[in-house]
Amino acid sequence: MVRALSIIIPLIMAIYACVDCVQTDEDAVKGLPKVVWVFVILLFPVVGSIAWFVAGRPRPVIGGLPGTGRGIGGPPRRPRGPDDDPDFLKGL
Repeated sequence: MVRALSIIIPLIMAIYACVDCVQTDEDAVKGLPKVVWVFVILLFPVVGSIAWFVAGRPRPVIGGLPGTGRGIGGPPRRPRGPDDDPDFLKGL
């Protein structure tokens, strides 16, 4: 079981790192060109994968989720009922 895990875990880690590297935009890759990162990950699966996650992978943008239109302000507000909406009450 230990032998199987010592083969499976580095293999899964290398596959995940390689796919992540290939899907990353060329401009966002840090350190080395994307092609070099792929070769490093494939030639040295354990060390290359760890190096990719530590040094090559782009950091996520802080300040909200992409495409939500929300900044650092937190979660979106819940919709208000008509009796709590001042614009609705002005129209009555």
